[in-house]
Amino acid sequence: MSVATSGPAGRHLALVPDPAPRRQAPVRTDGPRLAVAIHDVAPATYERCALLRDWLDDHGVERVTLLVIPAPDLHPFQDRSPELAGWLRERIAQGDAVAQHGLQHRQSRRGAPVRQAVARWQARDAAEFVGLDAGETRRAVESGRRLLKLAGVEPRGFVAPGYAYTPSLRQALAGRFDWWADLLRLHRGGRATVAPALTLGTTTPLKRALSPLIVRGMAAAGGPLLRVDLHPADLDHSRHILALDSVLGRAGRRTSVTYDDLLAA
Repeated sequence: MSVATSGPAGRHLALVPDPAPRRQAPVRTDGPRLAVAIHDVAPATYERCALLRDWLDDHGVERVTLLVIPAPDLHPFQDRSPELAGWLRERIAQGDAVAQHGLQHRQSRRGAPVRQAVARWQARDAAEFVGLDAGETRRAVESGRRLLKLAGVEPRGFVAPGYAYTPSLRQALAGRFDWWADLLRLHRGGRATVAPALTLGTTTPLKRALSPLIVRGMAAAGGPLLRVDLHPADLDHSRHILALDSVLGRAGRRTSVTYDDLLAA
């Protein structure tokens, strides 16, 4: 199922059947590209994420990477919302990709004072790998991947919540995923492609005020690969939606790709 609405604010939501899977043309990865990722996909955000995906489709963005939280509050997402699991499988059939977004998207242990202060600025309480030791990190990564596989959406890539990486997390990802992405780069097989993510901040008044201006400016600078991050909370802020409208309008001639597609680039 997908969510239909009368506008980007999503005031009037209705579940409607998804169209049949469309035939996917080969994806070109040698020209200007647009890689859009929807963060924080979970049962609690399902309708908003589906709304964002439909809104992107209206803007001609045919392929999107969906970053799924495997176990919000340590409950498997497919148990809380079989509808979400079904939607993800349908989106994969339509050409989207699914990536693992941590395990529970919540920090459970404080890190060292300086690292904790940085994590707080990066992701508030979502920097779940900060403060974990190597064993805890590895188990969290493996548990999340296993839950996604059980739901029929095996991930090829990983994005840490809030882009808050640690040495233990980077070590745990090696050999388990085809790619992983931080705020500035996409890492694939020992190679790194520089491509800063355009992301809108909602956690503080300063981020809410400045991030739309920064995103517009970075998008205008362009580059071979334009990464755009969307979050369900963006729908609460009209200036965020206006900035995204502007960015997507300027990117209309770019080929939309998933992070999985970029493995062949």
